[in-house]
Amino acid sequence: MSGKDAFGKQVFSDDARRKFSKCYPETPQILNHDMAANTLLTLDALAKLGTALPKASVEYNPGDLPVGIAPDDVPDNGMSIADTILMIESSASWAVLKNIEQIPEYEALLLSLLAEIKPILESKTGKMMRPQGFIFVSSPNAMTPYHFDPEHNILLQLRGEKTMTVFPPGDERFAPSMAHESYHSGGPRNLVWQDAFFEQGQVYNLTAGKAIFVPVMAPHFVQNGSEPSISLSITWRSDWSFAEADAHVFNHMLRGWGMNPKAPHRFPNHNKVKAMSWRILRNLHLVK
Repeated sequence: MSGKDAFGKQVFSDDARRKFSKCYPETPQILNHDMAANTLLTLDALAKLGTALPKASVEYNPGDLPVGIAPDDVPDNGMSIADTILMIESSASWAVLKNIEQIPEYEALLLSLLAEIKPILESKTGKMMRPQGFIFVSSPNAMTPYHFDPEHNILLQLRGEKTMTVFPPGDERFAPSMAHESYHSGGPRNLVWQDAFFEQGQVYNLTAGKAIFVPVMAPHFVQNGSEPSISLSITWRSDWSFAEADAHVFNHMLRGWGMNPKAPHRFPNHNKVKAMSWRILRNLHLVK
């Protein structure tokens, strides 16, 4: 399937793909995109999508949250997902529709976009696996708290403006090894925030027509601008990312045995020994 928008054009230009090739998989990078108006991405369509998705695939809450809030402290906004989206200009909320590929039309959109960059990414990190799409709908000035994600990710800004502050992946100052181990063992993705971090992150401004590539497990937070925002996140996993995740789980096991293991390597180094050790133990049902 070719990566074309609703009007048959490439969404990522040759220049955008060249930039992606240079930055992938370890360096954040702003990219241009030509994602034209799409009937699947209007507020009406997204309200229907939010209602159609399973409850577990929909998350929404008040948007006026502090950057470092703990997951258990996030309150409910008291609205339905459809009303949250349709009233996003005034609902003071933040919503994410997860795994949009569960709906055939959105799966086709996701795969079309990923097809444009698939040869580039597979030449570096191996087979593209588990393609997933996420749509973020945010009220003016909404905050997405400090967290990290296990996927390779390109976030396309479609409407409105936001800033994303990104921190170096694999840097113990911003996400210690135990935070990685906890997440990959079933814990939350939100991270412990320190105000001293503000001056050490790289700030990227996203307007409609801009996208950003975010490396696996790069800590970040997002501040929406003064207008409602719609963003589309296209993500994938790779041999490298799964090995990195399994190495963290292996380390978590070792730490439980009183050991102090070294953190997994970042690309281009690999984590095959620890990952394979964990997979063997899991397959033999020697660990949970």
